[in-house]
Amino acid sequence: MLQSMLRLPQTVLQTSNILLTTDDAVIGATPKDVVWTHRNTTLYRYRSNKRRFPVPVLLVFALINRPMIFDLRPGNSFVEFLLERGFDVFLLDWGVPSSSDDDMGIDDYVCDELTWAVREVRRASGSDEISMIGWCIGAALTAMYAALENDGPARNLVLLTMPVDTQGSLYEKWVGQDAFDEDFVVESVGNLAGRAVDWANKLMKPVQNHVVTKRRLFEQVHDGTVNKVAYQAMSKWVSDNPPFPGRAFAQWIRWMYKENRLVRGRIILRGRRVDLRNLTQSILVVTASADHIAPRESTLPLLDLIGSDDVEHMDRKGGHIGLMAGSKARREIWPDIADWLEPRSQWEPIHLVDEIDAIDELDEIDSADLVE
Repeated sequence: MLQSMLRLPQTVLQTSNILLTTDDAVIGATPKDVVWTHRNTTLYRYRSNKRRFPVPVLLVFALINRPMIFDLRPGNSFVEFLLERGFDVFLLDWGVPSSSDDDMGIDDYVCDELTWAVREVRRASGSDEISMIGWCIGAALTAMYAALENDGPARNLVLLTMPVDTQGSLYEKWVGQDAFDEDFVVESVGNLAGRAVDWANKLMKPVQNHVVTKRRLFEQVHDGTVNKVAYQAMSKWVSDNPPFPGRAFAQWIRWMYKENRLVRGRIILRGRRVDLRNLTQSILVVTASADHIAPRESTLPLLDLIGSDDVEHMDRKGGHIGLMAGSKARREIWPDIADWLEPRSQWEPIHLVDEIDAIDELDEIDSADLVE
């Protein structure tokens, strides 16, 4: 006890140092190149000399956080992991909207930004088909795109912690009531400040976020077990919240939490209905057992709605973010996702068979045709 008390001043000093130097943490460090930009949106391609699979992977995150959670820090980066496994990896960054972007809606992000990004992935990779990995709101936007373009280039979808049926969720109880006027909020402030979104999310688990996390850091410093790099990387990412574009915010609240339109097939984008039954791609649905933002129960209805014959569900321990960015993710979920993608990321041999059958029907097979 005496030794513990003597270490107390040093523990306070080291804990304060970690908290005050968090902004210096390095995140999103994997080398990448800009492929395409439009307004605030940027498409990146990660550099690699290990590409083995012709079907590229496009990573899509939410509008309310930065996408560098996919590439959190060296040694704990999902991007890094995919590159090591031989995938051609692209990342869509929605950017930081300004006051002039408060007119950006869900339709703009799905029908323009995401659609054009897919076009540029195909152009840069030389592949007609792609795999898409969406997380949180990013998963919902990915599903909306794929449902509208069910005969399009998306071959494989990985949907991580995707909100589908929001009835009974904590968010629905907060913002789904008539007393919450999303239009008034947007008229008053335009884009919703990122800090306001972060504050609301942390209120979902206030003791955990405001007390337990800091206490655990203090205890780990005191015991000499703290991982400063890991703590600072996650803390820096959590505190970097871009504004939620006003029109998109109002639509998201109304469509998802007040009217529950996605699960009911009532979202209309540019005159086209988003029908989840049109999802015929190979689909991997991933849920987290301790997810309080998109609870497993809100995602599971998706399994009964989609029209695909190739569907798999993975449920893993963890929370909404810890599932993919926690210290155990490299062992407990990343390999499973890569193993699911690998056989679905090869060239399809069926095209050659189709061509030979067509030639056979025309009775034109000869040695030159077969060589060709």
